[in-house]
Amino acid sequence: MNHVYERNVPMKTRDGMILHADVWRPSEGQAPTLLMRTPYSKEFTLFSGGANNTIPSVIALLNAGYAVVWQDVRGTYTSDGSFTPKANEIEDGQDAAAWILEQGWSDGTIGTYGASYMGMTQWALATTDTPGLGAIAPTVTSLNWYTGLWYSQGGALSLSLVTWWNAVMYAAEEQRSLQSGETSDPSALMRLGAALMDPLSPNEATPVADLPVHGKGRWFDDWLAHPDHDEYWASQDWSGAAGSVTVPSLNIAGWYDLYVAESVADYVRVRTEGGSPRAREESRLVVGPWDHTNLTGQYPDRYFGLMAAGDLSETHVVFFDQTLRGRAPEAPAPRVRLFVMGIDQWREEEDFPLPDTQYVDYHLTSDGSANTSNGDGTLTREVPSAEGSDGFRYDPRDPVPTAGGALLPSLPGLVGPVDQIAVDGRDDVLCYTGPVLTEPVEVTGFVELKVFVSSTAVDTDITAKLVDVFPDGRAINLCDGILRLRYRNSLSQPELMTPGEVYEVTVPMSVTSNVFLPGHRIRLDISSSNFPHYDRNSNTGGVISSEALEDMAVADNTIHHGGARPSRLVLPIIER
Repeated sequence: MNHVYERNVPMKTRDGMILHADVWRPSEGQAPTLLMRTPYSKEFTLFSGGANNTIPSVIALLNAGYAVVWQDVRGTYTSDGSFTPKANEIEDGQDAAAWILEQGWSDGTIGTYGASYMGMTQWALATTDTPGLGAIAPTVTSLNWYTGLWYSQGGALSLSLVTWWNAVMYAAEEQRSLQSGETSDPSALMRLGAALMDPLSPNEATPVADLPVHGKGRWFDDWLAHPDHDEYWASQDWSGAAGSVTVPSLNIAGWYDLYVAESVADYVRVRTEGGSPRAREESRLVVGPWDHTNLTGQYPDRYFGLMAAGDLSETHVVFFDQTLRGRAPEAPAPRVRLFVMGIDQWREEEDFPLPDTQYVDYHLTSDGSANTSNGDGTLTREVPSAEGSDGFRYDPRDPVPTAGGALLPSLPGLVGPVDQIAVDGRDDVLCYTGPVLTEPVEVTGFVELKVFVSSTAVDTDITAKLVDVFPDGRAINLCDGILRLRYRNSLSQPELMTPGEVYEVTVPMSVTSNVFLPGHRIRLDISSSNFPHYDRNSNTGGVISSEALEDMAVADNTIHHGGARPSRLVLPIIER
């Protein structure tokens, strides 16, 4: 099929805004259309080769017989209006779909695709009854903007992400204002550009509400004004609308992507709650050893092999051929395709969580000195009868630095699998290590820590990290989480603690798939900070984003274990 390329094609929204799109349409006849809506410039995406392969090749889609439409969302680049994250994506997406159906080259069938924010625009359509929509392919994204993105599952602010992303978006706005003549003062653009040149430096400043990447304020002000999961966030949380999704979804995630816990949970939601048999039965999940922008599987401290690299073009074509055209593949596509780390192999599964999952408790114990990787903290399958505890001092002025994990920006040593040698020698990091394994142990699924904790403060954080300790001494992080203890019972109704009182809490630690090989050891690291991945808790119980460093207090935190306080790491074990 031959295609015609048309640049900056206008489309009018219901409220009169003109949004522009680049269109690849068949030169004759009709075709199903694949729509991608982006706030990051359709031209940049085209000339950058698809943003590190997080989206399929447009050439592959055209060669497969599809029309393709890439649209700049409202208020970005070539499209009119003002950009506010997520505010207009349902209506504007519906208008874009309606426009496609009016075109003579459309066969009346629409699929959507794209990564990150482009995935959110897809969920916006999928939760509504949009005529023509037949399938979506959201990559590294989430239905939930609070626990899936700007805040953590445990209520801490995703600091490095919000400072970096807001600097990117505010800088684009300033450049747009300069080009249009709306402003002639380049100082704000220069300030934001300087912040992007050194993206971690803005995180050091306090209060967070006064960060230099603040730009024009607007939505960043709103996010900081609503640290709880209140009505502001509930109105943007589409995870409860999974029952309204009636089209199949191809969910693509990475074990080290900041969205991974919610991406996988979104698949589970649609698989179990979807509003049609097609949505429930034809949805798919693919998870690789990737972060948000790197799909190579190559990191300085861990290389997952040649087969780890992601090429999403064929995966998209097979999915859309089946869901939009009714073409059954030669071999049935697996419902779930996972890269299992440790053995570094792709594996096909019938569902997620894996049907044969056994949730096993690994209990924490020590002689009272679990501090550092050289301490006496132990993980054991046996239930310790003796009660014990381990204490550490958390000082917000000297937080534990981020060493790997699922976050942005994607900088070496900050994101992905990283040797924990940079942090596990600190006295404010408790390490509980299992024995050297003689048989492989597979962990595939959602991980959590159930722990008994007390503090001298009225509020503090508990961080937890699952680590694979290699025979050569490398300690590679797999997944982690954080709980702001004011949210121990509810993200929407914070409760301060009574100093000295012991609380049993659950720390969500995201999701992973890894085989701990013989000779390796399973380790759990606990502390109270992971900075700048998350903002540092001030320990005062106040509004953290408004507090300066000098306002913050030191907290002496204690982890209790054994006897009547069985603190334990809960692992999803697969035995085959």
